[in-house]
Amino acid sequence: MTEAIRFGGRFVVEDSAPESVVTPEDFTEEQRMMAEAAEQFMEAEITPRDAEIEALNYELTVALMRKAGELGLLGADVPEAYGGLGLDKVSTTLLAETMARASSFALSVGAHTGIGTLPIVFFGTREQKRAYLPDLASGRRIAAYCLTEPASGSDALGAKTTARLSADGKHYVLNGSKLYITNAGFADLFVVYAKVDGERFTAFIVERGMPGFSVGPEEHKMGIKGSSTCPLYFEDVSVPIKNVLGEVGKGHHIAFNILNIGRFKLGAGCLGSAKEAIELASSYANTRKQFGRAISSYPLIGAKLADMNIRTFVLESMVYRTAGWIDAMLRDTEEKGTAGDGMQIARAIGEYALECSIVKVFASEALDFVADEAVQIHGGYGYIREYKVERIYRDSRINRIFEGTNEINRMLIPGTLMKKALKGELPLLPKAKALQAELMQPMPLPSFDAPLAKEAYRVGQAKKAFLAAGGLAVQKLGPRLEQEQEVLCALADQMIQIFAMESALLRTQKIAKGASSDKTEQAIAMTAVFVQEASERVESLAKLALAALETGDGLQMQLSVLKKLMRAPLTDTVALKRAIAARVIRSEHYVV
Repeated sequence: MTEAIRFGGRFVVEDSAPESVVTPEDFTEEQRMMAEAAEQFMEAEITPRDAEIEALNYELTVALMRKAGELGLLGADVPEAYGGLGLDKVSTTLLAETMARASSFALSVGAHTGIGTLPIVFFGTREQKRAYLPDLASGRRIAAYCLTEPASGSDALGAKTTARLSADGKHYVLNGSKLYITNAGFADLFVVYAKVDGERFTAFIVERGMPGFSVGPEEHKMGIKGSSTCPLYFEDVSVPIKNVLGEVGKGHHIAFNILNIGRFKLGAGCLGSAKEAIELASSYANTRKQFGRAISSYPLIGAKLADMNIRTFVLESMVYRTAGWIDAMLRDTEEKGTAGDGMQIARAIGEYALECSIVKVFASEALDFVADEAVQIHGGYGYIREYKVERIYRDSRINRIFEGTNEINRMLIPGTLMKKALKGELPLLPKAKALQAELMQPMPLPSFDAPLAKEAYRVGQAKKAFLAAGGLAVQKLGPRLEQEQEVLCALADQMIQIFAMESALLRTQKIAKGASSDKTEQAIAMTAVFVQEASERVESLAKLALAALETGDGLQMQLSVLKKLMRAPLTDTVALKRAIAARVIRSEHYVV
């Protein structure tokens, strides 16, 4: 893991070894037992009360969250010294994935344990941690995270809520409002962002019941109906200075780095829902008969199930690779004795902000695809509420908006990469310049005799295609690049595809060294299909960017180079998808 501790974003300029990534095949017995405990809790407590939870029964949700707290399911991220379990991020990511089947209840838990509790875990003073974390870990108190405002969603720093120091210097007086706050209807603690004197962005811990603080009515939502979503209002709310979280004027470090954690945890939730959708769709396809045959026997239904399984495999590989990296960074702060320093924690989490955004975008769009195909396999029944795929379809849509819209995250991905390059944290520009000389030389195709050799080659060539397009964009546009959002989006999507391809490849290479032949065969097939299709997407995105940057003979030269870069023998993806589908259909669940 040494290379992972260095700098995020290096995957576009350097190759990694399979041993450097964390995969689900690395789960310990303890991690699997924790996931099983969560499954048993949901089966015993959540599934029988599902309809009541979806009807937005506050009392029931709070009671069930307290039961979850008694089992340790709310304290996984809280240090043992404050009543939690102090688990690593891979473990808590597995918990988030497992809990996703609980639909709206999972969102209530996720908002509480993640963006609600983590600001205090990472940035709270000892006094704040002692005062709040034991209750948050047990479920005696429920937390909410309050950033969005009526006039500031993606532009979080444009917040209008203000805080001014009282004349006696003992309180900050908050005025303003927040919008779309998850858990607002029943939360006890609220991490609220406001600008001190209208300028210095700062986080505060606000308690329900403080005079002048009120909660508005429930929003009527398209999906996640069993979760509470309300506006908040602050009218001269006096918050003791001891409730300032972090430093005055440094609230953005808390807000943005907690969102980074929220983004990859959202990916874990999407992963859990995708796996459930595959189970529902494959089971239904085996029982539904048309023209005298189960619809699972028709190749086009099988192709859908194969595509659903492949994207879920790739997403799973990305999620746990990122969780492993964040664990490594946080362990590094512990070894250096800086685990209690909020700014050091912020830097550690922020190191992989780019990858967290990538996971968020890929996960939310992968789940939308999987949910949509699951509904399609169900046909008309998929449009009926008594079938859970209908709810998964509605619930999935919010993920492209949560934790920063996918459009904002797409802008962050190349922007963050360029900032790292300009600070000398990764050799992006030297690599792009070196590539220019390489492209002038003959580029014969290598031998593809070894397993996954072609896939490894395609990943490497996709990185070169990104460097070629990105280098030209920097050369042509300079500082104006940040205004050319279409080009930035094309570069971001190339990076997303590259990270996805490489994550699947590294995981499969690792599987091939120790797993059964059947599992290895399935993983290789899924990786081969995804890498070929993703390579085609990378080439198409590069063409889009090049056409926006060059014209005439210059464009034709660039396209000629791109064509040479991206050529490789085609794989018969139809045959591979049939084999993948056959395994899914036999097992009636997600299969690796």
